[in-house]
Amino acid sequence: MDDAGRILIVLGVLFLAGLAADVIGRRTHLPRVTLLLGCGLIAGQAGLDLIPPALAELYELVAIIALTMIAFLLGGSLSLTTLRARGRAIVVISVAVVVVTLAGVAGGLSLFGLDLPTALVLGAIATATDPAATLDVIRQTGAKGGFAETLKGIVAIDDAWGLIVFSLVLVLATGDGSGAELIQGTLFEISGSVALGVAVGVPGALLTGRLSRGEPLRIEALGLVFLTAGWALWLDLSYLIAGMTAGAVIVNTARHHTRAFHEIEHIQWPYLIVFFILAGASLDLDVLWTVGGVGVAYVVLRIMSRMLGGWLGATLVAAPRCERIWYGPALLPQAGVAVGVALVAADHMPDSAAEIMALTIGATVVFELIGPIVAAIAIRRATGD
Repeated sequence: MDDAGRILIVLGVLFLAGLAADVIGRRTHLPRVTLLLGCGLIAGQAGLDLIPPALAELYELVAIIALTMIAFLLGGSLSLTTLRARGRAIVVISVAVVVVTLAGVAGGLSLFGLDLPTALVLGAIATATDPAATLDVIRQTGAKGGFAETLKGIVAIDDAWGLIVFSLVLVLATGDGSGAELIQGTLFEISGSVALGVAVGVPGALLTGRLSRGEPLRIEALGLVFLTAGWALWLDLSYLIAGMTAGAVIVNTARHHTRAFHEIEHIQWPYLIVFFILAGASLDLDVLWTVGGVGVAYVVLRIMSRMLGGWLGATLVAAPRCERIWYGPALLPQAGVAVGVALVAADHMPDSAAEIMALTIGATVVFELIGPIVAAIAIRRATGD
């Protein structure tokens, strides 16, 4: 059988697996994200090794498309109405979670015996989240109301705070002359990504939705998603921040149609199926055996820190008492962003590179699998479902 035939057969099986995950998730309340990651784990190299190499090579491209779609949807949740009602809560809770996670993980690991620079960097890496998993869990649970809207806003801006914190911490940890350049690079990436999002969002708001609903609007949405991701990669910017900004601009400035880019919701699931299954196939369970007690400490410290940070931020903004304890658990999922910043840290700290990568990848495997389950429980408890 040639590669093309095998890829098409596997893609067909993946889409049917996604359908099965959706049905099972609805009947059991298990997050379909976790089910798809589990399918990928079984089909990947850690399991039956059924994924053709040519298909595995598409993972990065599919991930970029899927995550840019997620970014557009998250940006679309940041309407002026939501920001007026929940902007303070979004900012305060997201900052509290990031700061407490950094302090809790770094402090705990240093007490566990890690040198302070490595502990600080790992604390900064622990602030990263997985917007795709969190948003899909929110959608699957059907959660509505204040908690869900605030959570979407937190996820939308959380990684921007994380990038800033990571850059500052890495400068402190390395103390070399490239620190100023790293901070400048991060600020340029964030500001440039926002500018790109505005540049895409303004004409997108003015021009889209003028033909008709349905297929024309979906084609327009796909066009802007692909253009945003492509330009971001070409300019070495963040497609997540650019997509989020474009979505926010469109939802707040488009006056001639009300759907904004909710059409993306109708077309994103096939991309997410392939994305999550290939993500699961890329997980390496063997790394869990290499991290030892420090890895367990890292996982426990991140869980405790996010719970404390979410509760603290929610208390500061006087969120309903029934919601306060659940923000942290709902923000446990962690994925590719953490691995990406870990690679940067490893490049700047070669002496600690092996330890940083092992701990980050090991923790990512854990939080990829259990994070969506905990998030689903938290969302249901907070919203009373």
